[in-house]
Amino acid sequence: MVMLAFLRAAEGGAPASPFEVNFGLFFWTWLVFIGLFLALRKFAWPAILKATEEREQTVARQLAEAATLNAEAKRLAEEQRKHLADARAQASALLAEARAVAERERAQAIEKTRAEQEELLARARREIEAERQRAAASLRAEAVELSLAAAGKVIGARLDADADRKLALDYIASLDVKH
Repeated sequence: MVMLAFLRAAEGGAPASPFEVNFGLFFWTWLVFIGLFLALRKFAWPAILKATEEREQTVARQLAEAATLNAEAKRLAEEQRKHLADARAQASALLAEARAVAERERAQAIEKTRAEQEELLARARREIEAERQRAAASLRAEAVELSLAAAGKVIGARLDADADRKLALDYIASLDVKH
């Protein structure tokens, strides 16, 4: 249209109005349009349709692959979550077991220490009692000897040593019974 306006301007005519109808121009424009349309339809259209269909198939295939990969990723993520939950459960179980073992060992160590303390205390008591018995026996023997010596000095003469000793031991034994 612009060319037509230039051609008219070159002929010396006034520029045409855009609303003015020129049937010759109208006819040739439609003739060229229909010719180009038929040529494009015959030669270019199949290639365009083929490329469009290939693109549609490629997009559909890629969408299917994406859906498959998405499903696989979801499955793997779920499997990973399960493994993680299992690992956490195992870790918790191991910690609980370790705590139980530590508590058992602690209780055993405390019980063993308590038993050792009681044994040590009982042995100390036995040793103290034995030492007390020895001290008491030694004290008795010393008391018998002192009383015999004192009695011998008081009487001035010594009687039979065995009879004196028996008499003193009986007297000391009677003192132990009273206390």
